[in-house]
Amino acid sequence: MKLTLTQFVSLDGVSQGPGSPDEDTSGGFTRGGWFVPHMDQDFIAQASRWLDLADALLLGQRTYTAFARDWPLITDPQDPFTARMNSLPKYLASNTLTEGSWNPTTILSGDINTQLRELKAARGGEIQIHGSSTLAQSLFAAGLIDELRLVVAPVVVGSGRRLFPDGATPAGLRLLASRTTPGGLALHSYQLTGPPGYATYTGVRDVPSS
Repeated sequence: MKLTLTQFVSLDGVSQGPGSPDEDTSGGFTRGGWFVPHMDQDFIAQASRWLDLADALLLGQRTYTAFARDWPLITDPQDPFTARMNSLPKYLASNTLTEGSWNPTTILSGDINTQLRELKAARGGEIQIHGSSTLAQSLFAAGLIDELRLVVAPVVVGSGRRLFPDGATPAGLRLLASRTTPGGLALHSYQLTGPPGYATYTGVRDVPSS
């Protein structure tokens, strides 16, 4: 199976609380909901296509708690995500919780990286991480994430938890796809390629021709 990460980020890299002011106020964060003004039907359609690829969800404890609280309460029959989000198998990475309230849920604790490698070795589609930036950072550092889908909103939040904070593990990526939506969201899909490359620019002759 393939492990993918979908993350909403601002232009200054903030990933905390994109969906509402009270989604995630940890650390005294008061600027939640910055992503919502830029959503449009083009983005909804793309997000639905991505979710079609999922055979399971992998979530950190903070994101799982918020999702388990909110998704079962969405009853709009026109919502394209609710039935799938509620029915997909969930893996919760936690060393403190022993059971989940959003079924079907399986707890992953202890050596999570080894357990994920075993899950990835199975046949199937994608195990998708949504949000869960702290968990994503550790999996990114371990080289376990196969594809990164960034949805960049045209806003500078100015504070909040970032997907790649100072001290993040360096990595090289290859752009797989990129486009924008009418609402101004930039959708980028990347494949991780290993450590980043480095070089010195000495002039235009250094740049390969296209």
